[in-house]
Amino acid sequence: MKHTQKRPPALVAIVVYKAFSASLLALTSIALLLTLKNYEGLADFAEDYALQGKIDLIEWVLEKLSNLNPKTIEFSGIAAGLYAVVTTIEAVGLWYQKTWAKILVLVLVGISIPPEIYELIKGVSLLKIVIFIANIAVFWYLFRHALDRNK
Repeated sequence: MKHTQKRPPALVAIVVYKAFSASLLALTSIALLLTLKNYEGLADFAEDYALQGKIDLIEWVLEKLSNLNPKTIEFSGIAAGLYAVVTTIEAVGLWYQKTWAKILVLVLVGISIPPEIYELIKGVSLLKIVIFIANIAVFWYLFRHALDRNK
């Protein structure tokens, strides 16, 4: 039986972060595609629900979804699903400490940093700051250890 080395805690944290992200993306994809399937019913429900003055967050989400073009919902659902698959592949590859996974994460996180900076310039929120810091930490850690097979 092949002996596996202990995973560094930072790598485990990145895998957990990626797995959590993949789960959220998968749920988002499913929600969007179900919304598309029931688009007309959702529009009717949104109108009825908004008239009853229920929870503001649900009202806001329903309003946003009912105002989107069905093609936009379809594209967003498929894109979120594909990104969930890629993120899951990243997490599994990192768990098994594959160099290709570290490089894949470096490239994808590196690509996402400039748009995140732009979003922060447009408006700061706690969620944007947390995601930005997490991605910078992931990028920095993997950049330092991408080609080092012993870490």
